[in-house]
Amino acid sequence: MDPMLFASTNRQAPQVTLAEALLQGQAPDRGLYLPVAIPRFTREDFAALRDRPYPETASTVLKKFTLGTFPNDDLDAMCRRAYDFEVPLEQVDSRRHIMRLDRGPTASFKDFAGRMMGQMFGKLREKAANRLVILTATSGDTGSAVAQAFYRIPNIEVAVLFPPAEVSDRQRKQMTTLGENITPIAVEGKFDDCQALVKQAFADPALRGISLTSANSINIGRLLPQIVYYVYAAARLSEDGDPIIISVPSGNFGNMMGALLALRMGVPIEKIVIATNANDEVPAFFKTGLYKKIVPSRHCLSNAMNVGHPSNLARVLALYGGWMDETGTIRRMPDMNRLKEELWATSVNDEDTRRTIQSAWRENRLLLEPHGAAGWLGLQRYLDEKPDSSVSVSIETAHPAKFPEEIENLLGFSPETPPSLANVEQKQENYMKMPADYKAFQELILDRYGA
Repeated sequence: MDPMLFASTNRQAPQVTLAEALLQGQAPDRGLYLPVAIPRFTREDFAALRDRPYPETASTVLKKFTLGTFPNDDLDAMCRRAYDFEVPLEQVDSRRHIMRLDRGPTASFKDFAGRMMGQMFGKLREKAANRLVILTATSGDTGSAVAQAFYRIPNIEVAVLFPPAEVSDRQRKQMTTLGENITPIAVEGKFDDCQALVKQAFADPALRGISLTSANSINIGRLLPQIVYYVYAAARLSEDGDPIIISVPSGNFGNMMGALLALRMGVPIEKIVIATNANDEVPAFFKTGLYKKIVPSRHCLSNAMNVGHPSNLARVLALYGGWMDETGTIRRMPDMNRLKEELWATSVNDEDTRRTIQSAWRENRLLLEPHGAAGWLGLQRYLDEKPDSSVSVSIETAHPAKFPEEIENLLGFSPETPPSLANVEQKQENYMKMPADYKAFQELILDRYGA
């Protein structure tokens, strides 16, 4: 069979293989890659996954996309190396569940995509003569997950841009205490400023002599591994193929895109609940049909979701027949009726986030951090409208120990620190600082990574 091809959401770039899409990151026309044809599960294929361990589930799902790029035996081994930690599914009551994606090396769901991308890029670059430079913007956990996943991989350099006022101490230290091939850069601005610098660099002719790509969710390599845990959850929770409800705390919409692609693959999902923080541009769009970016993005307790214009919204609209260009302008409206049949969005402010952390612990002894609390409240709001709905699962995206001060203030105790975070406080930090100015960023790249 021929390898799967990927096309840009802006429709002005040639179709490419998975290897090309991974290494390019963003398409040359500034669009984002999506599979030309999304593979589907048969009912029998899906049923066979019910009791499979996570690495086997990952391999089964990813093989549908990696044909012609990674041999099956190699992919099996890559999945075993990437996913050597637990993926707990906790039952909260008769219908509601929590899936904790916080047991990886940086205690964040970003480990699932980051570690698999590290495996994929490492394999693709095994015999490369030159180095690849990965540019990544983060408002929370992406930077630490990417830094850890690519740490010491030969022929790969990583530059992580982050807004220092919007990341927690532990999130920052997970990026800034590694050194070697990892360069953290504190940008005087917001996450959207960091993301804009990265996007501009990819389109800059002055940087064409440097091999650049991204590990942000603009890279299709971030999205494909994020399909897996929705398949894993549905295979365990779906009763005789009955659809389930999934609630996803959402910022740049890469995590939510994993759920949407799982739905398109035939995974039984009744509804995807999208829970944003006070950056409510997407819930407002779903309600009114008018899209307006939030500039600057609003700083919220759930800091990894502080995104005023999600890059992946272009992919969402494309799956519903729409077209959003790289500026956030909608060139063609999607099928809003179908979109609303499958997706439901709500915005959760900081006050409600804090109340949810308290009530979840008081009522269910359920320990949540701010992002997971937004997802949990979003699910509850949806179930209040649809009380007879199906089995549901809400995504907990980071370990509560990443927010010890907030948990202490709200619940009166500090969450137990997992081994992955135990020693980060004592390590020496080292990072660069720069203004949110593209010329300064261009000069930094040329100076550090140029020939």
